[in-house]
Amino acid sequence: MFTGIIEELAKVGDIRESKDYMEFDIASQFSQKIKKGDSISINGVCLTATATNEEYFTVNVVSETLNKSNLRDIQTNSYVNLERAMKISSRLDGHIVQGHVESISTIIKKETISEQTNLVIDIDEHLLKYCIYKGSIALDGISLTIAKIKGNSITIAIIPHTLENTTLKDKGVGDRLNIETDMFAKYVEKSVAGKI
Repeated sequence: MFTGIIEELAKVGDIRESKDYMEFDIASQFSQKIKKGDSISINGVCLTATATNEEYFTVNVVSETLNKSNLRDIQTNSYVNLERAMKISSRLDGHIVQGHVESISTIIKKETISEQTNLVIDIDEHLLKYCIYKGSIALDGISLTIAKIKGNSITIAIIPHTLENTTLKDKGVGDRLNIETDMFAKYVEKSVAGKI
């Protein structure tokens, strides 16, 4: 489990690709604290550290994950949003994020008004039912609040701190983002349908 509060913009090192998966080396200030087998959120995708040293850790990304996320877009020397798994004793500053990406959405508009940046993304119609005004959503692993819903698009209002300290500062129209909607909305849906 994660909170959607990004701990670090981590730099991607070597990328190795084989038939069934890709392997990423990620340089991180937390590399010494990460152990083999730890869960790490990379752009909102829960991955497992398969090797670590003082400078970087390694993750494997299987084809299923590559097909359902934007991790295939990552290039050497680019940056990713990194968050380590939450501790039970930690404060929950964002919202509960599982690291299970449901869809990839495209940025259709990005505009800055005064100190606020508005990001408009398209979203799959079947996920709209889990989106509510002022509700939570994770974009590339970042816990954000939905400011507006119109048709098949949602607007996210981003404060300067979040923009500066995540990969969103480098994202523009046409770029793709990993989407994870609020898990509690899904539990409510199942409960109302009598399936829990």
